[in-house]
Amino acid sequence: MMRALALAEPMRGRTAPNPAVGCVIVKKGEVVGEAATAPGGRPHAETQALDKAGKRAKGADIYVSLEPCAHHGVTPPCAEALVKAQPARVIVACRDDDPRTNGQGIEILKKAGIKVTEGVLEAEARAQNATFFARFIRR
Repeated sequence: MMRALALAEPMRGRTAPNPAVGCVIVKKGEVVGEAATAPGGRPHAETQALDKAGKRAKGADIYVSLEPCAHHGVTPPCAEALVKAQPARVIVACRDDDPRTNGQGIEILKKAGIKVTEGVLEAEARAQNATFFARFIRR
């Protein structure tokens, strides 16, 4: 997860209105794909990392610094792309407070039989995207 956060760090402030996200795909101890959200917010980190990993994503562990998106927008949901890749496990630093996703990305993964671990380096991930999360604080 530290690597996912490190990938996202240089993208802080460059991905608005989307958060800066890092994704690392590991299979048998080897990184087979990794990426960060691109400038302007697209493409998302998960889809770029999956493209790099290709078929090697199947059965892999995927570390992502924010819950994969669950809504259809300019691009299909990252949660659905992850399901198609068939990883063994997805490790998520923190949930996405955007009401279009909040918990739904994780639920999509779990319903597909993918093991999900949440809260790994959550404080660090939330701090990294504090400006993004501030949009969803109720006043």
